[in-house]
Amino acid sequence: MPTNFTVVPVEDGGAGKSTLEDVFSEEDEEDVSPRRPYSGDVTPRESSPFINNTDQDQENYYDGKNMALFEEEIESNPMVSSLLNKLANYTNLTQGVTEHEEYENEEGVTKIRVKSPQMGTFIGVYLPCMQNILGVILFLRLTWIVGTAGILESFAIVVMCCTCTMLTAISMSAIATNGVVPAGGSYYMISRSLGPEFGGAVGLCFYLGTTFAGSMYILGTIEILLTYIVPNAAVFVAEKKEGEAGAMLNNMRVYGTCCLALMALVVFVGVKYVNKLALVFLACVVLSIMAIYAGVIKTVIEPPDFPICLLGNRSLQNHNFEKCVKTEVIKNVTYTTKLWELFCDSRHLNATCDEYFTLNNVTEIQGIPGLLSGVIKDNMWGDYGPSGMLVEKKRQSSVPAQDNSRDIYMPYVFNDISTFFTLLVGIYFPSVTGIMAGSNRSGDLRDAQRSIPFGTILAIATTSFIYMTCVVLFGACIEGVVLRDKFGDSVKKNLVIGTLAWPSPWVIVIGSFFSCCGAGLQSLTGAPRLLQAIARDGIVPFLQVFGHGKANGEPTWALLMTAGICEIGILIASLDAVAPILSMFFLMCYLFVNLACAVQTLLRTPNWRPRFKFYHWTLSFLGMSLCVSLMFISSWYYALVAMSIAGCIYKYIEYRGAEKEWGDGIRGLSLNAARYALIRLEEVQPHTKNWRPQLLVLLKLDSDLGVKHPRLLSFTTQLKAGKGLTIVSSVLEGTYMTLGAEAKSAEQNVKSAMHAERTKGFCHVVVSSNLRDGFSHLIQSAGLGGMKHNAVLMAWPGAWKQAEDSYPWKNFIETVRETTSAHQALLVAKNIDKFPSSEDRLGEGTIDVWWIVHDGGLLMLLPFLLRQHKVWRKCKMRIFTVAQMDDNSIQMKKDLQMFLYHLRLNAVVEVVEMHDSDIAAFTYEKTLVMEQRSQMLKQMQLSRNEREREAQLITKLGTKSHGNLNDNAPATPDHRVHMTWTKDKLITERNRNRSEPNVGVKDLFNMKPNQSNVRRMHTAVKLNEVVVNKSQGAQLVLLNMPGPPKTKGGDENYMEFLEVLMDGLDRVLLVRGGGREVITIYS
Repeated sequence: MPTNFTVVPVEDGGAGKSTLEDVFSEEDEEDVSPRRPYSGDVTPRESSPFINNTDQDQENYYDGKNMALFEEEIESNPMVSSLLNKLANYTNLTQGVTEHEEYENEEGVTKIRVKSPQMGTFIGVYLPCMQNILGVILFLRLTWIVGTAGILESFAIVVMCCTCTMLTAISMSAIATNGVVPAGGSYYMISRSLGPEFGGAVGLCFYLGTTFAGSMYILGTIEILLTYIVPNAAVFVAEKKEGEAGAMLNNMRVYGTCCLALMALVVFVGVKYVNKLALVFLACVVLSIMAIYAGVIKTVIEPPDFPICLLGNRSLQNHNFEKCVKTEVIKNVTYTTKLWELFCDSRHLNATCDEYFTLNNVTEIQGIPGLLSGVIKDNMWGDYGPSGMLVEKKRQSSVPAQDNSRDIYMPYVFNDISTFFTLLVGIYFPSVTGIMAGSNRSGDLRDAQRSIPFGTILAIATTSFIYMTCVVLFGACIEGVVLRDKFGDSVKKNLVIGTLAWPSPWVIVIGSFFSCCGAGLQSLTGAPRLLQAIARDGIVPFLQVFGHGKANGEPTWALLMTAGICEIGILIASLDAVAPILSMFFLMCYLFVNLACAVQTLLRTPNWRPRFKFYHWTLSFLGMSLCVSLMFISSWYYALVAMSIAGCIYKYIEYRGAEKEWGDGIRGLSLNAARYALIRLEEVQPHTKNWRPQLLVLLKLDSDLGVKHPRLLSFTTQLKAGKGLTIVSSVLEGTYMTLGAEAKSAEQNVKSAMHAERTKGFCHVVVSSNLRDGFSHLIQSAGLGGMKHNAVLMAWPGAWKQAEDSYPWKNFIETVRETTSAHQALLVAKNIDKFPSSEDRLGEGTIDVWWIVHDGGLLMLLPFLLRQHKVWRKCKMRIFTVAQMDDNSIQMKKDLQMFLYHLRLNAVVEVVEMHDSDIAAFTYEKTLVMEQRSQMLKQMQLSRNEREREAQLITKLGTKSHGNLNDNAPATPDHRVHMTWTKDKLITERNRNRSEPNVGVKDLFNMKPNQSNVRRMHTAVKLNEVVVNKSQGAQLVLLNMPGPPKTKGGDENYMEFLEVLMDGLDRVLLVRGGGREVITIYS
């Protein structure tokens, strides 16, 4: 439904209140005295970089300050009038100059301005499509297809292929009318609809198809030249009958190469010459079609005289004899004819002749009996056969011969190739290609969104009508043996379709010759530009060289590449062999055009608003299915090769190509699939069998916003044999308004480090007022829906003792508490910088697991996951567990081995006995030193806090005193308090603000260690002795991580216990489970 706009002018002056300034000044005038005239101190206009701009256009915008409210946004958000002005002056680029709206020169990105295109639907779309669709197959192969397949099967082939192109044209019309399509045609539409991977793969397939089409047209040109125009110009002449086919192929190669070189030179000199000749070539096609229909009408009145000679029921090549008789009587004397000499060893009547020649008579019939002759009944069904099969007339009696060994040397008409239905489909399909000619010229059209759908569909409808009527008319007018005679040997080497034409066969011969020449030039013109467009997009790195060309944009290097590939098709030298190859590539292109339309329609993206409304996703899927079916019907092995080529290009672009964001449908499809999967993924804990580590990696950044511990990312990669979710995150301290740019820079640095360490996952850097809150928010909210992390990986704060403040270890302990509260596992890596990189290969060694308490089995699952990676693959797994005095260590070992057997884990089991022993004096002393250090830190912290509070208090009170002195207002009694700062007041305030009495330094030396801390220290020391004794040489040690104290009073002691527990070990991974089972013995 059209939308109506009303433009309301806003005047700058006048009697009425027309400006915003005048409107809002009314309220000021009520309370303020009338305005004084501007003095020298007052600027009459607002000081704005926009208003004071010397540009006349900008000055006009702000003269009256009508839009002053939006002046700060003008640079990023232009005025509507400016936007509409730019859209009105928009012009596309012409096809012959460049394929894109912009190109980059040495000085930067420059717009190329060209004259506005003026081509309409008829000239710009309809006629080019007609010229590209009607071509070599119509003139050289359609009669042979009708004779071989019969009218019914030929009609089915035409209907299938024309339906495929019509459905593709409907999908293409929807895509082409969904916005402006610059010159680039199908490649642009597919790449912008399905993304760079699909676009590059299909674009290169379309390029190869267009290039091989050039080969096919050149081969058709040479076939017409050497077979029908100048047959004596052959370079290679066969001495024997068996060598005629090989000689013909060699002639095709020689002349085809010369023709290719000449056409490439014409294209190189200038496309304008090709464009000037296009009208001539089109006229040849139109005149040829008109001559065919005129000839059909002529057969009703007077059929043309093209007699053919049959020996028995076999068709004969009649270009070596004039009379279709064995002997002739002249003045009562019987003479033999030239036909006799072809089958007998001499011209005498008593000569020895071929057996079949002797047994059968010679018959002469009309090759073009006419529309009313009833020959359509004989041509209704097909006549397939192997290579070398004789072309015989149906329902014609003959006497078979006993010996047929010499038939190959006789002047019969043979099948040159084996014929079957699927082969004919592959040969015919190129005759319906060319539907992209209109979209390829989208840059030259006056209204592409109207012309492309209407012109293309009308051209397909017209050509489909021509093909269907030609199939019926050929079968109704021409004798079957003539239809099956591919090269016209039975009609004196005339072009078969030319024998039907009026007024002369030469109309078709000359018309088809120039038509093939023109189509070949068009292919050699369009294919290099398509390759240049792909190269300039930068999605295929090794094609960058083909993006360059001459100064006017002509693709020189791409033309050379095209000529080289085209030469491959010419060396094949057979039109029937080249046609199925380009059929595959065109069908691949049409397949993805339909896919693009179907995907966009089903996704219902907001930008999908085509002006062409007569489309539906079911039609697109039907077109896709028809394309795939035709590919495998034509040639299943060619179809597999074409799909393999497209697949390889797709994977190459995906792996090496430049990343492009074109708003393509595949990305939209991925978003929809992800949304659907997330909705389906319930926010409940997965079953134990599906549990895998979904990691939240907490990184530290250095002063340059780089990753401080990149080996943490390496370890993450090595753990990802479980293929779970990975979220790499960090926190910047501050506000997002001031650190937004730094956050984005840090995120890019983290992504670079992830790429270097081959860590696949997501990256997120947040800005928070303090680190503690930032990490807390990440632990709570990272992930989306059911895809949330279940484990946190972080590095051990190694320098926590040397830190000036207690924030590092307090943050660490709070993180431990929060992961425990969130029922998430926690992995803490000590000496992370000593962990191996992803490029290292550890030799013989062990991964030692110290299973002290059971917290879900994560300790046993992690070594299994690590050993899936090539870094840890050669390491063996050992599991240690601790037995107390009351435990049976032998039975524990057996039970643990059986448990591991059911878990399908290969590991060496060892039970370590820890006997009760007296607490050593060393343990007492270490605990005492720990508590003394903790108490000293508290005193230092209190002193620092007191000094900070005193400074704040002095500043506050001093500010009040100065405020009283400088206040000019009269003092008000009662509620104004004047304070004088004295030393006594300072001491009083200090004592009041102290929350706890300090412990003197002497009391530190009189302290006695807490018994609970002594026991914990004893456990840490004894366990550390056992672990170091057994696992000091291990590549990695995994330990149960004890939980933090419930009260915050002993946090610093907790850090000391962990430090003692890991003392003397290089690589340690502390593991704390999330409170659920993560490994099971059940299948």
